[in-house]
Amino acid sequence: MRKTHGGNFFEDFALGQELQHAPPRTVGEGDAALYLALTGSRFAQHCSAPFARANGLPGLPIEDLLTFHLVFGKTVPDISLNAVANLGYAEGRFLDLVYPGDTLEARSEVIGLRETSSGKAGIVWVRTRGYKQGRRPVLEYVRWVLVRKRDPETRTAASRTPSLAPAVAAEALVPPPGLGPVRVDPAVTGSPWFFEDYEPGEKIDHVDGMGVMESEHRLATRLYQNTARVHFNDHVERRGPLGACIVYGGVVISIARALSFNGLGNMLHILAINAGTHANPCVAGDTIYAWSEVLEKAEIAGREDLGALRLRLVAVKNRPASSFPLKNAEGRYLPEVLLDFDYWGLMPRRTAVRPAPEGRA
Repeated sequence: MRKTHGGNFFEDFALGQELQHAPPRTVGEGDAALYLALTGSRFAQHCSAPFARANGLPGLPIEDLLTFHLVFGKTVPDISLNAVANLGYAEGRFLDLVYPGDTLEARSEVIGLRETSSGKAGIVWVRTRGYKQGRRPVLEYVRWVLVRKRDPETRTAASRTPSLAPAVAAEALVPPPGLGPVRVDPAVTGSPWFFEDYEPGEKIDHVDGMGVMESEHRLATRLYQNTARVHFNDHVERRGPLGACIVYGGVVISIARALSFNGLGNMLHILAINAGTHANPCVAGDTIYAWSEVLEKAEIAGREDLGALRLRLVAVKNRPASSFPLKNAEGRYLPEVLLDFDYWGLMPRRTAVRPAPEGRA
């Protein structure tokens, strides 16, 4: 009797199929500290317990993207172990904060299937939900993955391409439970810029670059319990088209988000993921730069201290982002563009500006 699991192939998925991803994952303070060490993130809401408590939270929450990666990592053995590529994201919403001591679980539903014209693979769409303590929703999102077939000669009949919203509606955005009223001292956050200071169409070069080290990207991916072979199996991947293991796309997202502190330093939380494309692969030794474009601004119902910014976060490799590289004249991503990520972020208004209580910074 075979006791190992080699992952699901395209033929193994069925429309409406529900997947419970094992095992649950209890998050600790060490996980949060390691994430900061691997990304260099400096956002005060995730670095300073006094700052977080001054904003109404019971303690220091873990980074929103760490929650995303831990939930995502749970799904890999069942969904994308045999993937050719992770193609995109949509309809992502952060529903609650996660704190050290919380236990995360993940469940997915197959909402779309389509075989490729070559017959060698197929696209699988899943809606994944993350929970803490088994019942409280913390995150949901849709992703679609190109998955290899076990037998390219066998054609599959089931086919459905789901209709997905181009963006999470602004009226569906809500601050994390327990947040506020917000207190922000620019001397504590390191940024003088607030919701009122950003305008649609504005582009921000985040200036700094960060190299992706071999040991660090492997450690990050292990932290998320992402077992995809393309990130670890040198024996196979050195004979592939890149001659090396591919850096997990979530590592690129997190580094780009950390770099965005330089220009968006007062951002409190990610509220939603509208869309995401991993345009080109990243390998160890590449240096990541990032830039952002303000796409839209929105009010937060009932909150005079907060607003929402819809942002395009672009990561590029091995070239500064000062010229805001993205696509060529034909509309194709430039080869140095790694990531095109569309999200809503929660930004304090100037009405929230006041010094933190003495000794609380």
